[in-house]
Amino acid sequence: MRDLFQELNARLSSAVDQVPEVPVARTWGRLTRMAGLTLEAVGCRLCTGQRCLIETDHGTLVEAEVVGFDRQASVLMPIRHTTGLRPGSRVLPLHGDSKIDVGYSMLGRVLNGLGEPLDGLNPISGEQRISLQGETINPLQRLPISSQLDVGVRAINGMLSVGKGQRMGLFAGSGVGKSVLLGMMTRNTTAEITVVGLIGERGREVREFIEHSLGPEGMKNAVVIASPADDPPLMRLRASVLCHRIAEFFRDQGHDVLLLMDSLTRYAQAQREIALAVGEPPATKGYPPSVFSLLPQLVERAGNGATERGSITAFYTVLSEGDDQQDPIADAARAILDGHIVLNRELAEQGHYPAIDIEQSISRAMPQVVSQEQLKQAQLIKQRYARYRQIQDLIALGGYQPGQDHNLDLAVQQYPAVCQFLQQGMHESVTLAETQAAMAQLV
Repeated sequence: MRDLFQELNARLSSAVDQVPEVPVARTWGRLTRMAGLTLEAVGCRLCTGQRCLIETDHGTLVEAEVVGFDRQASVLMPIRHTTGLRPGSRVLPLHGDSKIDVGYSMLGRVLNGLGEPLDGLNPISGEQRISLQGETINPLQRLPISSQLDVGVRAINGMLSVGKGQRMGLFAGSGVGKSVLLGMMTRNTTAEITVVGLIGERGREVREFIEHSLGPEGMKNAVVIASPADDPPLMRLRASVLCHRIAEFFRDQGHDVLLLMDSLTRYAQAQREIALAVGEPPATKGYPPSVFSLLPQLVERAGNGATERGSITAFYTVLSEGDDQQDPIADAARAILDGHIVLNRELAEQGHYPAIDIEQSISRAMPQVVSQEQLKQAQLIKQRYARYRQIQDLIALGGYQPGQDHNLDLAVQQYPAVCQFLQQGMHESVTLAETQAAMAQLV
């Protein structure tokens, strides 16, 4: 009898443990104020970063996130554009982190910042469900950059070599070919998976980038996350984080991932809109301090992991408004990235594409991933190119006399060949081996 009682007790205990906790009652709050982009709610306990649902007069539920509080009122910001809100609209708190479905079914798809398809195809059936807020890697466990990644662009492979796990900035003004360069890297790279984030750009550019820059070949092993400029700022922030979480998933599966985010400036501007809306004072050219603390938090998600297999090599475009390289976002990005590639408007106007200015550009990890021979060749080509650019105006005026300086004569003779080496067609692919052979022949 005692054994039967113990067995029954054990079964009851096991059954109780399997029953999920059911709340006695659901607590609803109420909207009390709407000011600009923000909403204020009272009557329920909400934490910063927590999600909630707001009931509209249309009978729909709109997701929002807590971005601050003022005394007893919680400050919310909706993720989507919404109508039908009024004083007293009900607010339902949600518990738990945001979850997203990830898997290989994402390849070839176009998603929004919530992981929902924008291409009109079936919903994503992911193999795994992960939290949007991933764990950070201990810096002492992160593997160093040790091998080169082929991006299929001769000027980058040869002069600004990129290592697996490196984070590079692509600094450019408007209309100098950064989208075309991103498309070239997507089609030509040897990375197994490509994740493209189109954050805060014009809506028409999303389809143009997918059809013209990427094409069917580039989309086969790519995931595109698009959040155009007309999306609310919270959606643009979430899309930026989603890009990195998807890239982290594929990295953890052992793949070399190429992450292209266009642009880091729009991410900073979205955070600026949120910070100013909740009352944070502006600090540097209208950017609040929270912007400069969030930038490294996002960028540090890319890079190598703690295992031998898998890496995230990231390119972040940074808009230099008016081609000003001292823009606060450009300056902050240059300090936290592992190198920068500057696109020069003057070169673009001359038909020199990609318009990479090798004088202003640098890859900090290049000495770790290329041979000493290639490093010396790149330095020699850069010196001769810079030497010619210094006296270019003097040559046009007829002030150059050959035979007086041997190094200068070499720079003048080789300048056309160097320019031809740095230029590349939009649909032309150049491997690492071809780049190294061309450099040896040029030197």
